[in-house]
Amino acid sequence: MRTVLVTGAGGAGRTTLAAATALAGARQGARTLLLTTQGSAPEVVLGARPGVDAPAPIAAAPGLHARRIDPADRFRQEFLSFQERAGAALNLLGAAPLDEDELTELPGSEAFALLHALRTAHASGDWELLVVDAPPAAETIRLLALPAQVRRYLRRLLPPERQAARALRPVLAQLAGVPMPAQKLYEAAERWESELAAVQRVVDAPGTSVRLVTEAGPVAAATLRTLRAGLALHGRRTDGVLVNRLLPTGSADPFLAGLSGSQQTALKALRDEFPDVPVHEVRHLGRDPQGIDELGGLLDGPAAADLPADHPDPWTVEDRLAADGILVWRVPLPGARREGLGLVRRGDEIVVSVGRFRRIRTLPSALRRCTVSGAGLRDGVLEIRFTPDPDLWPQSGTSD
Repeated sequence: MRTVLVTGAGGAGRTTLAAATALAGARQGARTLLLTTQGSAPEVVLGARPGVDAPAPIAAAPGLHARRIDPADRFRQEFLSFQERAGAALNLLGAAPLDEDELTELPGSEAFALLHALRTAHASGDWELLVVDAPPAAETIRLLALPAQVRRYLRRLLPPERQAARALRPVLAQLAGVPMPAQKLYEAAERWESELAAVQRVVDAPGTSVRLVTEAGPVAAATLRTLRAGLALHGRRTDGVLVNRLLPTGSADPFLAGLSGSQQTALKALRDEFPDVPVHEVRHLGRDPQGIDELGGLLDGPAAADLPADHPDPWTVEDRLAADGILVWRVPLPGARREGLGLVRRGDEIVVSVGRFRRIRTLPSALRRCTVSGAGLRDGVLEIRFTPDPDLWPQSGTSD
């Protein structure tokens, strides 16, 4: 399955272009699903009416279905399920259970609802292309990093090796007469780990990419440069930039001509900033597009055909032991600047920062037996140099 996450600055029209991307994929013959948390998107943009909080996808066009996610409903379901599982422990504390009509979603519930829907769509096997109307770009970067981060927290707070005595817990529970809270805690952690691992496989899949939506303004190139570096830090590939609401050139009206000229200047800056990424022009209709016919005309030609191709893990280890006595971990960070980079090693992990974005990644086994001997940013690639530790690295030859 191919997965395209369409994101960008707020107000740039990402919901509309997510729908246009999904429609283009369907017209190329792919069984396509559009996922969105925007309540009116399927109804206004596609002209389809899924009904209030409809859980099942609705047909919007030949080969295209859309599903509107309801984060509040997902939050209520999860909370009530947790409350039921933890009932014995809560009773011990004298807690008063909450009823469904008392629950309102908490901040962050939209991210978990979207990740759950993403995983469910992949697991169904019903689709060849999944297009996600994602949150604004900075939120999307944090969203895609969430599964790995939470899994790391679980491993640190509830290490798997501490579960070795799990067979004793039912016995202890019988002696105490109530379920042991620790048992419930570890059971919940196991469920979370399984769910998060499945979601991470989806976002890390070779067929998953990100498409950035922007308007042609004076700060567009600088803003997208930072966002692209943040996406690359987490291994997310930018497969295209959609420049929305471009005015026609050559207008006789001085105001429109000046505005169009500014857009063309910004468009050139974007192409200079992203020489290796397709930058597509999306014309302004004079109003927001509505219905399949108008939506289908937005991404015609190359933009419609530019669906992502599979790609391997971009973080690669280069063996330079024979020539230079080092191993090099290459981290593609297009758009990154030296002044915004940070690098710290913590045991078997390495922490890489790009501006406001940070990623903690476990070192490959060979690099754990090395020391960091330097790093440098060259042509948009961070090269981290590792020198083998003589006390840990296998020695060549034999001794008597």
